[in-house]
Amino acid sequence: MGVSARQGQIFLRSLVLLLLLSGIPAPRRTSGQLRYVVPEELEHGAFVANLGEDLGLDVSTLSARRFRIVSRADARHHLEVNLENGILFVNERIDREEVCAAEGTCLLHLQLLVESPLELYRVEVEVQDINDHAPTFPWQEFVLEVAESAVPGARFPLESAQDPDVGTNSVRTYQLSPNGFFSLEVQTRSDTSKFAELVLEHALDREQQRTHRVLLTAFDGGVPERSGTAHILVTVLDANDNVPAFDQPSYRVSLPEDAPVGTLVIQLNATDLDEGSNGEIEYSFSGHAPPHVRDLFHVEPRSGQVLLKGPLDYERVSLHELYVQAKDRGPSAVAVHCRVLVHLLDVNDNAPEVTLTSVSTPVVEDAPPGTVIAVISVIDRDSGENGRVSCEVNPDVPFELHSSFRNYYTLVTTEALDREAVPEYNVSITARDMGSPALLTHSTLTVPVSDVNDNAPRFLQPSYSVYVMENNAPGASICSVSALDPDCQQNAYLSYSIADGHIHGMPVGTYVSINSDSGHMYALRSLDYEQIRSFQIQVQAQDAGFPPLSANVTVHVFVLDQNDNAPVIISPMPRNGSVATELVPRSAGPGYLVGTVSAVDADAGLNSRLSYQLLQATDFTLFSVAPDTGELRTLRSFLEKDATRQTLVVQVWDSGQPALSATVSILLSVVENMPQTLSDFSDFSLPPEVSSSSPLTLYLLVSLGSVSLTFLLAILILTAIRCRGERHSWRGGGCSPPRCPSPAACLDVPAGGPPGYCYKVCLSPESAQSDFMFLKPCSPPRNNEKDPGQLLAPGKRVHEQWNVTSSELVSHPSFLPEIQKASAGTNNIWTPRYGPLYPGQIPALDYQHNVYIPGTPTLLASKDGPLFLSQEDKNSFSTFGKRKKMTTYCDMHDNVVINNDLK
Repeated sequence: MGVSARQGQIFLRSLVLLLLLSGIPAPRRTSGQLRYVVPEELEHGAFVANLGEDLGLDVSTLSARRFRIVSRADARHHLEVNLENGILFVNERIDREEVCAAEGTCLLHLQLLVESPLELYRVEVEVQDINDHAPTFPWQEFVLEVAESAVPGARFPLESAQDPDVGTNSVRTYQLSPNGFFSLEVQTRSDTSKFAELVLEHALDREQQRTHRVLLTAFDGGVPERSGTAHILVTVLDANDNVPAFDQPSYRVSLPEDAPVGTLVIQLNATDLDEGSNGEIEYSFSGHAPPHVRDLFHVEPRSGQVLLKGPLDYERVSLHELYVQAKDRGPSAVAVHCRVLVHLLDVNDNAPEVTLTSVSTPVVEDAPPGTVIAVISVIDRDSGENGRVSCEVNPDVPFELHSSFRNYYTLVTTEALDREAVPEYNVSITARDMGSPALLTHSTLTVPVSDVNDNAPRFLQPSYSVYVMENNAPGASICSVSALDPDCQQNAYLSYSIADGHIHGMPVGTYVSINSDSGHMYALRSLDYEQIRSFQIQVQAQDAGFPPLSANVTVHVFVLDQNDNAPVIISPMPRNGSVATELVPRSAGPGYLVGTVSAVDADAGLNSRLSYQLLQATDFTLFSVAPDTGELRTLRSFLEKDATRQTLVVQVWDSGQPALSATVSILLSVVENMPQTLSDFSDFSLPPEVSSSSPLTLYLLVSLGSVSLTFLLAILILTAIRCRGERHSWRGGGCSPPRCPSPAACLDVPAGGPPGYCYKVCLSPESAQSDFMFLKPCSPPRNNEKDPGQLLAPGKRVHEQWNVTSSELVSHPSFLPEIQKASAGTNNIWTPRYGPLYPGQIPALDYQHNVYIPGTPTLLASKDGPLFLSQEDKNSFSTFGKRKKMTTYCDMHDNVVINNDLK
């Protein structure tokens, strides 16, 4: 139970005495702290106090709040706290004489610390002395020489008994055994200790009795009382008339505690009126000098100098009391005594001691100002100004010290921390006393700062531009994005992803992918410059913190053109195979324009710049080709010796690396009179000067008509056979389309327009050519309704044969205007068109639809309207471009076959 000191000293002493007698310690609160009194020599586990009850703490939370003793090791060594019930108990037997030596009051200072919240308590435990030691004398027998001439009343100091106990348990009195010559007188020193002097009561007569033996007993004041004895043998000497005498009975001297060994403490001087050996004086410690005094000081026997023998310590003992005796060297010498009080002067010889009693690290970077980081205790063993201590931290850290109790400080934060700026602080704690010169103690506390997710990722670039060559391999790496996060550990672990979006109607995930760990981006498909030139991707970097933070960056992907398309010659178109024919009048002079070789290239830039050259000729002196325009002109007039049939091979090169080329063979017939025949270079209109009555012209027309009629009949019969199995009827009513792997269709035209043409697309794996065949006009649909299955818009006539490749089916955006420009004057020009179109949905012709997407319907378009090709069931990305197909178009007016080699 706790009892306030203000209730009175009488009640407190009575209560302490009662508790000591009953073996129960008593707590008391003094100056805001608890104080308990326990006797020494209690066994392990003995009850001292119920701290949980006296401090008002919840016993069940002591362990969780880390309730503990943070005092010096000596206090923690003897006392301990049971965290289950809050009881302070004896951990190891306390020997007051060992712990506090000869101090009057023996106190154990405890500092108790409890966390959450942080609280500090001070407790003092006073160890009460018990009478566990009996007084003892340094010798069992003491010889005292007394001259027979000693007069009654002479005093002889006796060796003092020693008792380690203090207070009433120390030596209380002495008692001398009964005798007829001596009595005993007990004296008290300044420290309340007792010593005895033997007093001569009757004169001695050496001749009657040479020795006297008495028993000296020392008693302490303990309960029960203890005692110790020693024998005194008094030898009676012959008379020495004069005894030495000191200048004064007591001396006072001050000595700094840091005085070196050998320092002169005091020079004693005693005089003796006798002469000779009876006047020679010797100095020594008297029997009253305790052992620790003999260890620290030394008395020179001849000179009387008192010298320092051992190191002094003001903090241990501040006053030393020396008893020195002087006696002559004559017979029956009588010793005289004096007292020397040595006061030690405190010297600032102890630097402050800094102890970190509790440290809470690391500290989170978002901790508010005022957060407690550590509890620090500072002590200085010096006294006065030398023991006053101030404590501070280095000014360049966001921490400061707050004084909580005497010599106790708490280290707290002064501002918000930023781990990214300073991940760790070295706090230098400086303790300085007020002595002169002042002593310093430096202690460094390392305070790591733990991370919180307060920084979003940041990309190294505001945006990325990536250039990818077309026809890249699927799965190839195209670029790498990288972001940084100044946080650490999982808050800095980044994962990359691509935001949802579409590229030309397709999910962005079908074009590119990204490695979530490294940020490497990969192309999932082979890119085609002619289909798509650029696109954008949003990439996100997200950390693994809580909550996660992210950042986005735009990646611009530019597709670079590659020379992967050879030039395509669109004029002149070969007839009956691979040779284009033309008539040239013999009368043509130099510079006569025979025709223009026109070609297009689906690539762009330098890859599409074309140049023309005459590769082969029957006579190189007769014709030339303009390298930029492809115009075929005569170099000179025809001679009689010139052959009437001239074969030319014109080659077209692009400017790519490596360059690609295409050739066309032209058969020129030199005629006397230019007939009205169809030209491979023009619209086949005959010159007016050519007479229709010319026999040669008549023969040519009859031959051409016969061959065309025969070929047309064969095509019609074959078409009828193949179209017999058609399941659904032809909506045009005028023609029944043949049955092919791809369904036929007929395109209607607006009212008043020319009739529609039936056509059929036949895909034959055996054929290396695809034949486009125009058939006779179909009857328009009833009620002028538009049939989405009608495909090819009619024109006047198709007069040319084109040998085209698959590049016409996947064309560059510039392909359509080039064809329209090169074929000016012809009536029906068609261009390929692709896209997932449905009936009624016919978008404008642009380059975005010149893309073949495997698995989608195909659209061909002429300048008059669209042309649908139905989707083949077995087509896929892996088989596209590898299968050979035949596409046939039939025209009843003209037997024109357009061969496409689809590779």
